[in-house]
Amino acid sequence: MMKKLCQYLLEYMGVLVLAAALLALTFPNVLQQIRPTFINYLLGVVMFGMGLTLNLTDFKIVFSRPKDVITGCLAQFTIMPLLAWVLATVFRLDEALALGVVLVGCCPGGTASNVITYLAKGDLALSVGMTAVSTLLAPLLTPLLTWALAGKTVDVDVAGMLLSILWVVILPIVVGLTVKWIWPKFTEKATDYLPAISSIAIALIVAIVIGANASKLMAGGLVIVVVVVLHNLCGLSLGYLIGRMLGLSEPKKRAISIEVGMQNSGLASSLATIHFAAYPLATIPGAIFSVWHNISGAMVAYLYRKNNTFKTIN
Repeated sequence: MMKKLCQYLLEYMGVLVLAAALLALTFPNVLQQIRPTFINYLLGVVMFGMGLTLNLTDFKIVFSRPKDVITGCLAQFTIMPLLAWVLATVFRLDEALALGVVLVGCCPGGTASNVITYLAKGDLALSVGMTAVSTLLAPLLTPLLTWALAGKTVDVDVAGMLLSILWVVILPIVVGLTVKWIWPKFTEKATDYLPAISSIAIALIVAIVIGANASKLMAGGLVIVVVVVLHNLCGLSLGYLIGRMLGLSEPKKRAISIEVGMQNSGLASSLATIHFAAYPLATIPGAIFSVWHNISGAMVAYLYRKNNTFKTIN
C-alpha cells in the first residue's frame, strides 16, 4: 500500500504541487508561521534523496559519452539564463521579479527531470548524467551567471551564493552517496519511497514561498506567471531544437529538451531567501516555476509517449 501511495505521489507530482500552491493562496496565514529559512532544510532533503539514488556509474556517461553531456550542459547554462534575461527585459519586470527569473534560469537541472525523461521514453542515462554534472557545476556557474545578468541592478554576493550551494546542494548529495556506500541494502529499500518524499518536500517549498507572498502575488501575479510559462516552454522547445540541429537520436533530443526546460527552481527560491531578503518577491518565480514545470513536464511526457516511433539510441 505504501509503495503504491508513493508511486501515485510521484506520478501525480504536478497535481500535488499545484494543490500545495492553491492551499497556500487560500490559507496564507498558516504558512506564514513557518520561517522561510526552512526552505533550505527541505531542499537539503531533496538533494540528499538525489544522492541516495545516484551511483558512481551514473558519472561514467561523462567519460563514455562526453559530447552528449557537454552539449546538454552548454545548452542548460546558456539557453535558460539568456531566456530569463530577455523575458525579464521584454516584460519590463521590476528588479525583484527580474532577479527571481534570472535565478531560476541560472540554476542547474531539476531532479524531477529524470522522472519526466523516463516517462517520456527519453535517454535516461543522459538525463541523469546531465543533472549530476550541471549540479556539480552550479556552485561556480550559478553565482557567476546571476552576477553577469543581474549584477548591474542588484548586489550579487558571488562567494556567498557559492558557499550556499555547496552547503544546501552538494553536501547533502555527498552525504547521500556516502550513506548509500555504507548501507547499500538499507538504501535499496529506501529508494522506493525517496521520490515521493522529494515530491512532498518540493510541494512544501512551493507552499511556504507562495504563502509568504500571497497578497502580492494575487495583486499582480499574472505577468510573472506568463513569463515563467514562456521561460519553461521556450527552454523545452529550444533544447529539443538543438538536439535536432546536431542530428541526435530521438531519445537524446527528448532528454536534452527536458533537462534544459526543467530547472532546480527550489534552489532558486532558496538562494533568493538567503541572499536577497531585501527583494522578497524574488522567491516567487522559483515557486511558480516549481508548479508549472511539473505540469508541463507531465504533458510533454504524454506527448512524447504518443509519438514513440524512433530509431535506437546512437
